[in-house]
Amino acid sequence: MSFIVSEITIYPIKSLAGIALQEAIVEERGLQYDRRWVLADEQNVFITQRQNEQMALIDVQIEAERLKITHRVKKIAPLIVPYLPQTTDYKTITIWDDEVKAIRVSDEVDAWFSTVLGIKCQLFYQPNDSIRLTDPRYSITKEEHTSFADGYPILILGQASLDSLNERLAEPVSMKRFRPNIVFLGGEAHIEDDWKYFSIGEAQMVGVKPCARCVLTTIDPETALKGKEPLRTLNQYRNFNNKVLFGQNLLVVKTGKISVGDKIQF
Repeated sequence: MSFIVSEITIYPIKSLAGIALQEAIVEERGLQYDRRWVLADEQNVFITQRQNEQMALIDVQIEAERLKITHRVKKIAPLIVPYLPQTTDYKTITIWDDEVKAIRVSDEVDAWFSTVLGIKCQLFYQPNDSIRLTDPRYSITKEEHTSFADGYPILILGQASLDSLNERLAEPVSMKRFRPNIVFLGGEAHIEDDWKYFSIGEAQMVGVKPCARCVLTTIDPETALKGKEPLRTLNQYRNFNNKVLFGQNLLVVKTGKISVGDKIQF
């Protein structure tokens, strides 16, 4: 049985729209540029669509040495976010149970996001020397680290898993609901639950923990409207110990380039 990478997606700014790629570089903390930026409130606590679903309407593009940010609905000028922060304002950002050192990007960037989202917020970047260790209970070397992702460097999800869910739904949902980094074709639904060590392109990864899903999956990524699905249906057949599991969290064993069309090798 063969498994083929069909989609690669990064989410440079946590909880904003993703960017589909044909190839990506796997780094120790995840795909290059993936969730290296995060929005935080006045208490330096991270903000996601859980608090403000309007974040789903903000698109991100990668340009030369910068990000271009646009709003899908509001008539507001695009925002340019340079890769290198324009301040030396270091803060400790709280994300779940972790505290992560980060640098505020700029006053202009903060003003744009505060206006668009209707809340006072600031954008922070995680520099290379900011190391956020992953949960030691699911670590291989105890040295694996990650970005501003919820907890692990990479999320993989099989197309068959989504197809199985959509067969149960009155209205199908897109893969965007689940924000995976890697989507693959082949195999049965949820076959990724049991994956351990495997290679894609030049990179090697290891599955360590199925991904527990939250209310963010109930927000339509195209409209930012919130409902009860697909979480309600998933809860009927993917509930394990009161957690709805969908997709597999990965740690990085070996860095390198991966591409759409690569075979997954075990």
